[in-house]
Amino acid sequence: MDKSRRKFIRTGAIAFAGLSSISAPLFAGSLFGREINIGLIGFGHRGAGLANLISKIADINIVAFCDIDKKRLEIAKSTWGTEEKKFYIDYKDLLQDKKVEAVIIATPLYLHFPMCVNSIAADKHVYVEKTMAYNIEQALEMVKIVESSNKVFQVGHQYRYYNMYHKLKEVIDNGWLGDISHIESQYNRNSDWRRPVGPSESEKFINWRLYKEFSGGLMAELCAHQIDIVNWFLGGHPNKVTGFGGINYWKDGRDVYDNVKVIYEYDNGVKSEVTSVSSNQHNSYETKILGSKGTLEIGRDKSYFYPEPTEKKIGTVDGVTGATIEATKSGNGILIKFDSSDNLNRDPTAYALMAFASCIKEGKKPFCDVVAGKNVAVAVHLANTAMDTEQTQYWKKEYNT
Repeated sequence: MDKSRRKFIRTGAIAFAGLSSISAPLFAGSLFGREINIGLIGFGHRGAGLANLISKIADINIVAFCDIDKKRLEIAKSTWGTEEKKFYIDYKDLLQDKKVEAVIIATPLYLHFPMCVNSIAADKHVYVEKTMAYNIEQALEMVKIVESSNKVFQVGHQYRYYNMYHKLKEVIDNGWLGDISHIESQYNRNSDWRRPVGPSESEKFINWRLYKEFSGGLMAELCAHQIDIVNWFLGGHPNKVTGFGGINYWKDGRDVYDNVKVIYEYDNGVKSEVTSVSSNQHNSYETKILGSKGTLEIGRDKSYFYPEPTEKKIGTVDGVTGATIEATKSGNGILIKFDSSDNLNRDPTAYALMAFASCIKEGKKPFCDVVAGKNVAVAVHLANTAMDTEQTQYWKKEYNT
């Protein structure tokens, strides 16, 4: 290893250690002793997972469950049922429950907008799972409704609440990457995304993610997470998008794509490539941010910084004499260390839920608020339209509500 690289790694490691963590905790381990009474709307796989997380969080209490599927509601009763808890088939009945202070909406995408609107009208705070809205028009209208209310409204892009990403934002803001030019994100799985359908059940009801009338497909269900992080890191939204999608592997009657690849362009020409395939999950979740001075490689719970070579020399490359060749190699990346504010290494969603409760108690606006949710929803739906039409889609002025 040459002297310049050893010096960079040594001074870089010191500088990373010296970067301040988030100026204040995203949440507290105990939320000041007052319980937030939650109504959980939707007890599918995601809703059941949320209930399990909430059971381990101090001062957040689910007092009501709702699911239109009676089988899922029976599972909720058998798992969480007590005399104090209520169970509803119709979410509008849950909204009339005066004990419910806030709702978590974990239902199929096409139901998000009406449920959010009715929840705010019923004077409830709202945590809605991503993606926020089924189409662009709903996303824009949601901003107007929320901003004319006094309710806390948070969108479930939970990685915003994970300290690792705050540390990465510091790394970027402190100039370690230099000028960012390209971002590469992938969220891959090797699965048909199907769930078993009982003899008396509707196939589309159970497998709603596979049909455009209910779902935004891979862009809305998976890629939205990384789109949100890129929006945050770059401090804006994409200006245009192009891409391709197809049903090339799981030819089973679905009409959402089983693979997508889109390219967003942000200010200053920054290109952000987003990929999701459902027939291969190698390095399933990964984001790479490429800058003139280095690269961030971001995984689920670990991230590495790879500095660019600091010296060049002239030599022969592929038979070309006088070509520039690297004098140093990328080598091993520098692990970026970050603090867990409660040292419990919780699931990122738990941190997001704790922050939601904290916002309700303190009357604060969530970090992932309705505008952030709108920006992701618009980007998702522009990408889907770009793939459907095979035409570049542009961010319009009216999207800047």
